[in-house]
Amino acid sequence: MDAVLQWIIPPDLSLWAAVFLIFSAGLTSALTAALGIGGGILLLAIMSMLLPVTAVIPLHGLVQLGSNGNRAAMTFQHIRWPVLSWFVPGVIIGAGLASLLLIDLPAVVLQLSIAGFILLLSWGPAIPKVATGAVGTFCLALLSTFMSHFVGATGPLVAAFLLQQQQGQRQTTVATFAAAMALQHAPKALVYTAAGFVFYEWLGLVMLMILSGALGTKLGLNVLKNTSDQRFAQLFKGVLLLLAARLIWQAISQM
Repeated sequence: MDAVLQWIIPPDLSLWAAVFLIFSAGLTSALTAALGIGGGILLLAIMSMLLPVTAVIPLHGLVQLGSNGNRAAMTFQHIRWPVLSWFVPGVIIGAGLASLLLIDLPAVVLQLSIAGFILLLSWGPAIPKVATGAVGTFCLALLSTFMSHFVGATGPLVAAFLLQQQQGQRQTTVATFAAAMALQHAPKALVYTAAGFVFYEWLGLVMLMILSGALGTKLGLNVLKNTSDQRFAQLFKGVLLLLAARLIWQAISQM
């Protein structure tokens, strides 16, 4: 029993904290599956309160890889594969640049930039179709993947872009977003391993968080099926507004 607990609970982390993280992974995955967005940021905030600073972004990336991968698998038939064909090259280049430039970037600038783009894409005028096409998708993937290695808050930016691109269709938006974010989080393990982060010490906890996330995703997708596209778009944009406001508040508080 003690050996199992040691495998699940890393050093310097209490039992209640580990249990709360596992529960939070399921709850936030359900939120994202039902509303399309929001769970990843909420989980990041929770992990920031309970984990060492150096472990937050790499572990959040690994958990989100599992969570988004599960959601993509469950919504496989709704994924827009042409979008991903242009997203993948951007992810590869963005992750490569991040691995070369794994330095401290001004968090305030990143947070305000991401918040500004979210508000523009969600509440501003409709952007030209050419901007949401192949080239726009590639540029978004490159930029958001690069920034995601320094601040774990780029998911809403990708989500706001896909909401316009998919014209508010809830099933394709959620499915394509899940696949895109799984691709974006995948390189983080390699990048942070190369930088010296030891994932092995956290694997037990991460695996249970991913399992909890899979159960939450299943519940959230059942809610999504009973939501209209119009209602989904309203809720989606409302959550994006809250997330953008949170980023702006964080940036202002650090000035």
